[in-house]
Amino acid sequence: MSPAKYRTYGLELVMTAVAVAFLFPVYALIALAMKDPRQIAASPLAPPLPPTLANFGNAWSAASLGPALVSSTVITVGGLLLLVVLGSTGAYYLARRARGLGYGLYVLFLLGIVLPFQLGMIPLYRLIDSLGWLGTYHGMVLFYTGIQLPFTVFLYTGFIRALPADYAQAALIDGCNHRQAFTRIVFPLLRPITGTVVILNAVFIWNDFFTPLLYLGGSGKETVPVGVFSFVGQYVSDYGLVFAGLVLAALPVLLVFLLLQRYVIKGFAGGLKG
Repeated sequence: MSPAKYRTYGLELVMTAVAVAFLFPVYALIALAMKDPRQIAASPLAPPLPPTLANFGNAWSAASLGPALVSSTVITVGGLLLLVVLGSTGAYYLARRARGLGYGLYVLFLLGIVLPFQLGMIPLYRLIDSLGWLGTYHGMVLFYTGIQLPFTVFLYTGFIRALPADYAQAALIDGCNHRQAFTRIVFPLLRPITGTVVILNAVFIWNDFFTPLLYLGGSGKETVPVGVFSFVGQYVSDYGLVFAGLVLAALPVLLVFLLLQRYVIKGFAGGLKG
């Protein structure tokens, strides 16, 4: 056998091991979600024999996952709409104004990526409390928009810089104003990076636990991660319900990822070019 074939087999073994390492948590999540407490206590990682779907129904009712899904959907969709609109329009200006004010604002957005938002949790909480937005959807939507806007502008700016400016200039010559040139010509070309922005921000907003617990706790508008956390008590933990709730919580984001996955790598790579 030639050395090239040995290298190929070795690479295949390494990739197989990596795939198993990534798939094992998924298997454990699904297996535990389909076991009753006795099966979990006897052998947590063994296949569920026989499997049960009762945990999913119990998780849906016990944690009020229906209202929690509504809350998570409203907050995530609202935040994504604002991030796409504000991020794309702001990045269009920054990408076409590489000097002066445009460059200074771009550096300011980059600082927003570097600095952890946890440093401002107390001032932000006091601000939202003073505005009377605690326990409200719009307070959470504006919070996530502000937190994720620097990263969104960074991705859009890099992608727009990689696009030829001739398209928008031709539209301006034909009589369009800047808003029309952006909405009709430039924004349709941003489909790949928009898919990347939607996926990355949706995962962050949907899976965030600490912020909804802090801002929505006790309001009846808790999101899915906070609802799943209600299964875990100080002395008793029903892990079957916990993992069933986690499966239900992950399904919407997984569906969005499957629909937009072809844009993720292409858009992210295009953003890094800038």
